Formats: sequence, structure tokens, C-alpha cells
Amino acid sequence: MKVVETARLRLREFAGTDVDAIYEIQGDRQHMRFTFSAASREDCENWLRRYARTRGVNGFAPWTIVHRADNRIIGWGGLSIDPLAPEWGPEVAYFIHRACEGQGFATEIVCASLRCGFGELRLRAIGAFAMPQNLASARVLEKCGFRFVRYEPALERNHYEIGLDDWRGQQAVP
Repeated sequence: MKVVETARLRLREFAGTDVDAIYEIQGDRQHMRFTFSAASREDCENWLRRYARTRGVNGFAPWTIVHRADNRIIGWGGLSIDPLAPEWGPEVAYFIHRACEGQGFATEIVCASLRCGFGELRLRAIGAFAMPQNLASARVLEKCGFRFVRYEPALERNHYEIGLDDWRGQQAVP
């Protein structure tokens, strides 16, 4: 996938030079308490590269998220198929730097992911997962049209999903 730009973000392929900036986020265990927290820079790099390799198989992988105003990396996310659990299919995931929380960046990332997933890749459905206590992510997903499917005990997460027809219907609303 090409570079995608939103109102405030540039979403681009992961590059090896991104590791330190992303580890600054992923290494913050308190901030990352609702998702994967890297125990070391090496763990972070391995995790990022594992996802990046899926681009060749799936045609998409999460982006490095760059704030356009200052060209600073503020997160990682987008469409993916978890390389360790591909049976869940296409999903959207993201994390944002602590200093950028609550500013609508997650919503921009999820909306861009849906446009790419449904508009360009012609996916039929896209899932997402959030811990029940992660109310901010649940709000983002619901705002973007995802519906709660069920709690997944094996993942200890709520499962959300949006289908192509539901997304198309949202696009028609003024």
C-alpha cells in the first residue's frame, strides 16, 4: 500500500529506522497496559518486523504513524492479520504516544484503515479487539462503525467487527 495521508497524519510502511521511536511508546508498560508492551528494544523490533513481513503475504501491514506538522513518529497501527493468529482475519489495531492521547489520532487511523481495507483492498469485513477496560478504544471503534460481537475469553478481549455493507452505509450518511 502506498503512503496514506489524513488531515494530520502520514501513514507509511514501517522502516528499520523507526524502531527507537516506536520502542519509546511500546516500552512504556503503563501506557501500553491494554496491548503488547515490548520488554526490550529487541523484542519491539522483532514484533514490528514480524508484522511488516506480512505485507508481502497479505498486501497490507500496519503503518508507522507520523505527525505531519513536525514529521515525528507518534505511533503504529492500521490493518493487519496477526502473524501469530491469522485465523482472526483482517483487523485494525493501533497505539499512539502517551503525549498524543485524546486528540483524535486513533479515529483518523481507524478511518484511514477502513477506507483502505474496504475501498482499495475490497475486504468483506474487518475486526478489532480491545480489552473491556480500554474504554477509549471501544469508543473509537464504535465511533467508526464497529459493532461489539462478543467477549473472546481466549484473548481476554472484546471482539468488534464492521462489514463492507455497514461501512458503505455510513459513507452515504451526510
